[in-house]
Amino acid sequence: MAKNTFRTPPPEEFPKNEPNKQNAWQRFMTFRERQPIIRTIFNKIFKYTLYAFITSIVTIFILKFIPVWITPTMIDRKITAIAEGRDSEIHSDWEPYENISKEAALAVVASEDQLFPQHNGFDFKAMWGAFRHNLKGKRIKGASTISQQVAKNVFLWQGRSYIRKILEVYFTFMIELIWGKERILEVYLNVAETGKMTFGVEAASLRFYGHSANSLSRNEAARIAAVLPSPNRFSIANPSGYVQRRTNFIMRQMRGLGGKAYLKF
Repeated sequence: MAKNTFRTPPPEEFPKNEPNKQNAWQRFMTFRERQPIIRTIFNKIFKYTLYAFITSIVTIFILKFIPVWITPTMIDRKITAIAEGRDSEIHSDWEPYENISKEAALAVVASEDQLFPQHNGFDFKAMWGAFRHNLKGKRIKGASTISQQVAKNVFLWQGRSYIRKILEVYFTFMIELIWGKERILEVYLNVAETGKMTFGVEAASLRFYGHSANSLSRNEAARIAAVLPSPNRFSIANPSGYVQRRTNFIMRQMRGLGGKAYLKF
């Protein structure tokens, strides 16, 4: 009886595995190369995205050194006023950071963003708290830092949308990286809406107190900060009981932060 033998086939006799399947990106690139229209659309999207990125970087660098005379919010307020037949004059007066009372700078930090000197543009703890609050279906609560507000006011439009929020994150990151804290605060103090058709603490001080922002008292600065959540609803010149209570609260916060020394960046 013949003896059964078992021979291990040489490596070349093993069945060869099929080539690894292409990953999703490789399949997309192959499909793109075979479809001229898809390739053209993809190339245009890439080109325009690159142009937009370069333009944004150049604009951010330029605005690090020159005054921000006009913002999308100012334009929107002016167009709305013209359409409604109201006085459309914009009250805005740019002043360098060193010419603005540090009481004003401390007041807006105490009121809007007490971690401003420490964070890198985002207060994630406050953002998470606002997210949980909004999930409960209550009145929408924001958690934007001063940096985020500057990014929105200078480069973007008002309103709520995912696209604007994504762009806000991008511009916030870039101004933190390129501008630095003092420049961000300087721009905020000059472009924040402080009353009807009024932007910046200098314009507010001149209109409602009759003197420049370089001599603002703590009480005056705190009252300007008190109306910032809704400057078209609340008044600096004729403060309501709510504004007066909020002014006192902000002054206590200013003392609690340690005064103007808190703003040493």
